[in-house]
Amino acid sequence: MYYSIAEFIEDAEQKGKSLSDLMIEQEMAQNQVSFDEVWNAMDNNLKTMEEAVKNSISDEGAFSPTGLTGGDALKLKKYRENHRSLSGDTMLKSVQSAIGTNETNAAMGVICATPTAGASGTLPGVIFSIQDSLNLSREQKVRFLFTAGLFGMVVANNAMIAGATGGCQAEVGSASAMAAAAAVEAASGTPQQSSEAFAIALSNLLGLVCDPVAGLVELPCVKRNAIGSGNALIAADMALAEIDNKIPADEVVESMRRIGSGLPRELRETGLGGLAATQTGKRMKEEIFGHSS
Repeated sequence: MYYSIAEFIEDAEQKGKSLSDLMIEQEMAQNQVSFDEVWNAMDNNLKTMEEAVKNSISDEGAFSPTGLTGGDALKLKKYRENHRSLSGDTMLKSVQSAIGTNETNAAMGVICATPTAGASGTLPGVIFSIQDSLNLSREQKVRFLFTAGLFGMVVANNAMIAGATGGCQAEVGSASAMAAAAAVEAASGTPQQSSEAFAIALSNLLGLVCDPVAGLVELPCVKRNAIGSGNALIAADMALAEIDNKIPADEVVESMRRIGSGLPRELRETGLGGLAATQTGKRMKEEIFGHSS
């Protein structure tokens, strides 16, 4: 198993292998399974992501039981079809897919946690926005997920991926960095460029708090995935332009761990601070759960 990003970047460069190959080989060795078994499991994850995005723009859209979220992915789809967006269609398609996935999650639909349910829209947002611009094959999209998983594994083992332990920087922040790294490989970038993209993306979201309104994974979680996807695309482009992050990826992960450990409990998924503590946030909680004693 790889214990640092630097370790697998060096291995990929020395062996002349892709990062996705290293992750596949590790899964085969650790779980004593065949290539086809590993590949088919990841392909099924991709299918789940595809269905979640599709569900969010079908009929009237996906709405949560609370009524706090829903229908925004469909609004973005219609906006893309009828307007010239300010941020460009690739970026806005990323936002649409990211929001749509999280709306499906809030509506009790099936999603693929990447790395968590609250951050499940960020990777699909990126992968489904670049599939057309890069003309990605099915194989490339599956490899995208393996590459993302390789980086996510190190984050999970060396820091945290749960908002309850590290704030939203550990969830959407990690997902954004994972997606940025995978997008670079999909665009034929080098392993080191993937590492730089990861570091840039995670650095941008350090300190992001987890403050779910009413304690539910809806507000502001759904829209934060949109930001995570956009951040990933920007970080990937910067790395592909040969811009480095100056602070190595592993040190950024360690910084995230320290920041997460230092966040007050009110900002770690308790629903007690941040936006959850606003007057409107408190009112929403009372409307859903009633007055607390």
